[in-house]
Amino acid sequence: MGEEHVDHQTPLLHKQQPQDTVINRTGAGVLSLAWSMAQLGWIAGPLATLLFASIIFISSSLLWNCYRTPDPELGPIRNRSYIEAVDMNLGKKNARVCSLFVQVGLYGVGIAYTITTATSMRAIQKSNCYHTQGHKAACYYDDTYYMLAFGVVQLILSQIPNFHSIHWLSVVAAIMSFAYAFIGLGLGIAKVIGNGHLKGTIGGISTSTTAEKIWLVSQALGDIAFSYPYSLILIEIQDTLKSPPHENETMKKASIISISATTFFYLCCGGLGYAAFGDDTPGNLLTGFGFYEPYWLIDVANACIVLHLIGGYQVYSQPLFANVEKWISGKFPDSGFIHKDFNLKLPLLPAFRLNFLRLCFRTVYVASTTTIGMLFPYFNQVLGVIGGIYFWPLSIYFPVQMYVKQRNIEAWSRKWVLLQSFSTFCLPLTLIAMVGSIEGLISAKAELS
Repeated sequence: MGEEHVDHQTPLLHKQQPQDTVINRTGAGVLSLAWSMAQLGWIAGPLATLLFASIIFISSSLLWNCYRTPDPELGPIRNRSYIEAVDMNLGKKNARVCSLFVQVGLYGVGIAYTITTATSMRAIQKSNCYHTQGHKAACYYDDTYYMLAFGVVQLILSQIPNFHSIHWLSVVAAIMSFAYAFIGLGLGIAKVIGNGHLKGTIGGISTSTTAEKIWLVSQALGDIAFSYPYSLILIEIQDTLKSPPHENETMKKASIISISATTFFYLCCGGLGYAAFGDDTPGNLLTGFGFYEPYWLIDVANACIVLHLIGGYQVYSQPLFANVEKWISGKFPDSGFIHKDFNLKLPLLPAFRLNFLRLCFRTVYVASTTTIGMLFPYFNQVLGVIGGIYFWPLSIYFPVQMYVKQRNIEAWSRKWVLLQSFSTFCLPLTLIAMVGSIEGLISAKAELS
């Protein structure tokens, strides 16, 4: 028998668990930072990382004062999610635009995670092949089957309602995230020691043409932007804090520590990767096979990536599921197809609630991210495009406009000019990163064809 479906889904980007923050802070983006450093060189690479860290800190300082309205410390209204804050300060029209960017960003992360997981699964097989047949062996394996396998796993996991309540998934994913990042860091240190010197140049990797260099630098900027999604989840984190002291004070301290520690970690991973390989720095530090031995450690690192991204895919996708399904439910309030759950009992498994809307929409969603991943299996370029799409609107534009509105900053006042200049400066930077990454995506697709 069917029963009325009660919407217990988590609103979009609302009430994430604290451990989800760890996943979002140190994610798959760290794997591309050595390649980004190689494109930019020893001066521009660290400076670009510090620049994006500074931008994110400024953005965060604007956002943590928008959690309460109208006063950042004593305001009676709490904005419990990023989109709620935009809605409260800038109105529903801006909230809808913001929601679109958020959902496109979340969808893009799903595609990126599909590609990265398949690459890591293939890397495990290649690592074992190189170990048994030698480093010069032709160990080629197609990504397609691994993406399909990942899609099947996500198809099953996506049918579980209220996935955010399964805390162990976030904990495991967070542990795996730090595990592979530290393994990559350790392997980089060992490689540098083995080389006996630091590789790399001030100007980065040389190219045959200036245009090619510009495109690669643009992609590198997009990859760095992808690795800093902090603003997107800051208000959700702030909503988990207790007061006193005031939430914005606690969030300020937490953000300073988090951004500083993450940036230091990024500089170490990116710098050591570039120092270890120089012009041969792979696009993905753990799957590009700069490292061959110890092969078992490479396998462990890539297995950690796979486990992290299985959970990470759901962490990013479930808020999107909740938002879309809530919208559809509101449009069709009397539809039994949408609002009724059915109990499904499989042998050896506990009873499972199945909802036709959830089954259909989430199946199409997972199938689409898997298909796009198979069509464009290009790690660095995809990360750059995604970073370019959401970085400026979500990390710069909306935080600036919300802060201006909440503080009633007069147009053309000194503070208003500074804030608008900050936003204007970041826009072309983001566009350059996005355009360069799109060009790289098109070029990579053309070469494969």
